[in-house]
Amino acid sequence: MNSPPDSGSRPPNLTRRSLVALGLGAGVTVLAAWGGGRGSGASNTQAANDGVQLADVSLALDWTPNTNHTGVFVAQQLGYFAQRGINLQIVPYGSTAPETLISTHKADFGISYQDGLTEAAVAGGDIVSVFAITQKTDVCIGVRADSAIKNPAQLDGKVYAGYGGPMEVPMLQYVIRAAGGTGQFKDVTLNTDAYQALYAGQADFAMPEPTWEVLQAALVGKPLRTFDVTEYGFPAIYSAIIASSSHYLQHNADVAKRFLAAIEEGYAYAAAHPTEAANLLIQANQAVLGTQVQLVMQSAQLEASQYYKDSNGQIGYQSAARWQALTDFMFKNGILTDASGKPIKAAPKESTLFTNDYLPASVTA
Repeated sequence: MNSPPDSGSRPPNLTRRSLVALGLGAGVTVLAAWGGGRGSGASNTQAANDGVQLADVSLALDWTPNTNHTGVFVAQQLGYFAQRGINLQIVPYGSTAPETLISTHKADFGISYQDGLTEAAVAGGDIVSVFAITQKTDVCIGVRADSAIKNPAQLDGKVYAGYGGPMEVPMLQYVIRAAGGTGQFKDVTLNTDAYQALYAGQADFAMPEPTWEVLQAALVGKPLRTFDVTEYGFPAIYSAIIASSSHYLQHNADVAKRFLAAIEEGYAYAAAHPTEAANLLIQANQAVLGTQVQLVMQSAQLEASQYYKDSNGQIGYQSAARWQALTDFMFKNGILTDASGKPIKAAPKESTLFTNDYLPASVTA
């Protein structure tokens, strides 16, 4: 998909994998709705009403506004950015992936996901993760709730409705084999929501997002039975992160720290006050989310209770062990390629893919 649907639906980040791979080798499209980026890494300033100079900071979205973005819009609506001297410019999602905008220094920050960022960085992109929005893997294996499939091992020989991403098949094979199966199944490209494909008889299983599509399916009377991939030993994934470039961080360390402090406060509010945060998200994006209030509320509650905080109660923090585990899996399965599309010969160091150095001290302590 090259553009998000008007409904504001949020399919898994699997849908963007091909865009990340292709985007780094293509020219960057200037987004008319935003007006383009600076590219130099230096923060422009503009005078606020009270005379204080605000640093302009751009953040590129990965899809239409949704609950993964709640903390961002909360921080904007409640003035957390302005309080820290930042004028946030939210870049709407378009035909150019956020990873490409970041790597080419057309956006200061952007919403990404762990495996997508890893692919982009290995392919030569100047990109590094600086904040984990979700601490829990936000993708699962889903089948119809009335299906006879009660275990991933039973997916052998079945039809998978996928998105064409390079990690889908290896991930599913890993889980199916861990459950006792052979990992052999048929693969078709998904051209609709996961639950719609399953209930239309187009496939037997898919990989929906627990915090969006699974909830949406239940609301429309097409519930799903799901399997958590991490329960079968698959490495946990930071399914939503905020990324920047080394170039920007080196030249704007103080601004980056102030930006992430506002982001952290926004997600802390979303974790503590999910209903109020969801209302703020909807108010800021009425045209996209105004008709999906029940879904947004349920998603906000779920993310607040299970996704924003790690096991130590920290928000935004990233673990080196988690980054290394997924990177090792991607490398061993030949998913990671260089700028020419050839498999890399040595696994990348996790330390080059993320940093906690710009988080508030209270988060990293």
